[in-house]
Amino acid sequence: MSKKIKWGIVGTGWISDQFVADLAHVTNGEGYAVGSRTIESATEFAAKHQISRAYGSYEELAQDPEVDAIYVGTPHPFHKENVLTALRAGKAVLCEKPFTVNSKELKELIGFARERKLFLMEAMWTRFLPPIRQVREWIHAGHIGEVKLVKAEFGFRIDWNPEGRLLNPELGGGALLDAGIYPVSFASMVFGPEPEHVWSTAHIGETGVDETFSILLDYGKGRTAMLNGAVRLGLTNEAYIHGTKGYIHIPSFLNSTSATLVVDGKEAQNFQDDRSSTGYAFEAEEVGRCLNEGLLESSTISLDESLGIMKLMDQIRSQWGLRYPFE
Repeated sequence: MSKKIKWGIVGTGWISDQFVADLAHVTNGEGYAVGSRTIESATEFAAKHQISRAYGSYEELAQDPEVDAIYVGTPHPFHKENVLTALRAGKAVLCEKPFTVNSKELKELIGFARERKLFLMEAMWTRFLPPIRQVREWIHAGHIGEVKLVKAEFGFRIDWNPEGRLLNPELGGGALLDAGIYPVSFASMVFGPEPEHVWSTAHIGETGVDETFSILLDYGKGRTAMLNGAVRLGLTNEAYIHGTKGYIHIPSFLNSTSATLVVDGKEAQNFQDDRSSTGYAFEAEEVGRCLNEGLLESSTISLDESLGIMKLMDQIRSQWGLRYPFE
């Protein structure tokens, strides 16, 4: 019998709320404890989600001997220290994307986890959704032939609030880390995280963060990726994968519930996902599977790939001359 993983939750914001709600759909895990910077916030979150333990610090949560795995759902600049706190306590960790704000931080986390032989994974939930799994199977089976082009974008328009997280450089705001991680990771899923050439452009707004961006990646042999992201511009949020025999279309690819395979100009298959969960359950299920099988990382999104993605995002930011105040 597989062990049911007891999850500890770091942070009580919106994304943690979504993740814990989805744990109700996980067969090999359950919400057990939550930690926040204040006991009041932790207690309120625990009551809302029927969680047993509430802690007024992340350190206390990490030291709970009953906690098997910790989910980090805090803002980007705090990921490194929050993950290290959990790893130092010997816990497995699932960290919300983007893993860290730069590759230097992530390299340190990976080195620490591997030295201590602890499980660590980026919470790129899109990778584990049933339609995206089906997309990978279609590609692997050669249904669209040799893949030549990926197009993906994710963008939304927030209200103007220079003090808000998404426009605040002190909190790692901007389009690339918050929205861009999705199309960049999607391209990596298809072609890998190391293109031969990178061209990009961004609009840096008055608060000093990237509000919109466009990226062109050249992987050689006629393989390219065209990616867009924004926090001040609504985009279609869809993805296309074009091959020599056909293409795949994924509407709202980051939280996809469907995917269509087109071969020789005709619809060949249409995959529909009637899941009852939002979709975070699948990444939690994967962590539970890995832990029960004694694995230290997931092959679906390896630590080396996550590091490659972060290095690519560093390179893209360097083309814009964008550095965060805390770097």
